[in-house]
Amino acid sequence: MDIIWGDITQYTEIAWGWPIAIYLFLAGLSGGALITALLVKWIEGNETPPWDGLIKAGALIAPPTIIIGLALLIVDLGKPLSFYLLMLHYQITSVMSIGVILLSIYTPLALLFSAIIFKKPLSEQGWSAPWFKPLLPLVERLEQTRSLEGIMCVLAVGVATYTGFLLSALVAKPLFNTPILPLLFLVSGISAGIAANILVGLTCFRSTVDEQNLKYLLALDLRVIPFELFMLFLLFTGMYFQGGQYYLIAKEALTVGVWAKVFWIGVVGIGLILPVAIAVTALHGHVYRLRTVLFNSSIALVGVVLLRFYFLYAGQIFTGS
Repeated sequence: MDIIWGDITQYTEIAWGWPIAIYLFLAGLSGGALITALLVKWIEGNETPPWDGLIKAGALIAPPTIIIGLALLIVDLGKPLSFYLLMLHYQITSVMSIGVILLSIYTPLALLFSAIIFKKPLSEQGWSAPWFKPLLPLVERLEQTRSLEGIMCVLAVGVATYTGFLLSALVAKPLFNTPILPLLFLVSGISAGIAANILVGLTCFRSTVDEQNLKYLLALDLRVIPFELFMLFLLFTGMYFQGGQYYLIAKEALTVGVWAKVFWIGVVGIGLILPVAIAVTALHGHVYRLRTVLFNSSIALVGVVLLRFYFLYAGQIFTGS
């Protein structure tokens, strides 16, 4: 961790608890939702309102999830009133400082993306029109910036990946300290974004969801989830062949106690294999049942949440010491 917050060895065995697990999930979800919305927008090729419901969903999800996640992170650090120090004392070699820089740029851009997508209702609603209308010319000017969406996408990828780097920087925790973890968190974040955009899109903006875009996301998720499984296979296989404490930690993390059950039943079974099985069977073809799609997306989200909890807790428990 950054030296502002002290050395992690001064804390108890579980230094990072459930608030950090939720933060890791929400940050990945925010980045994944924005990436997914942009992919649909680019594929759709239609940049005139009304926007597709799947794009609206991403614009609705991305800002609040990263803001809530950051609030949890700041409170859990133990010195919430001193968080501003990270804004003043950057250390380019510190993962925490790099994350602060990244999030400081990404968060307002996520809010801007939401303002662009919802500019019409925001400028017409009684509760939002008085403060949003003066901002509308600026929002529309920024909307015309051709490179803005590309910058947003790069930053969203960075946010989803950064959560993995945050853990992998802890060299004393072998289950964290693997180069595959950031990529795994990026892939699972995109999977969470796809699932959440489908859930919110079909629940809140169903009338504007284009069926071809829905098929595109379902097909994309069917490719992302197996890649996530492959990343898990590479991570634990790599630890196995490293031998020594890495082999023992990998073996314990996969076979010992409640977290092994969480991994095999929750992460792999419910979160990865079941969505693929449903997608290949019940969602195969040209007609999609709404309830099945919503259920499939829900269990995929559950799997991503459990993945964050598993790595955070198992990584702190199984250390080889």
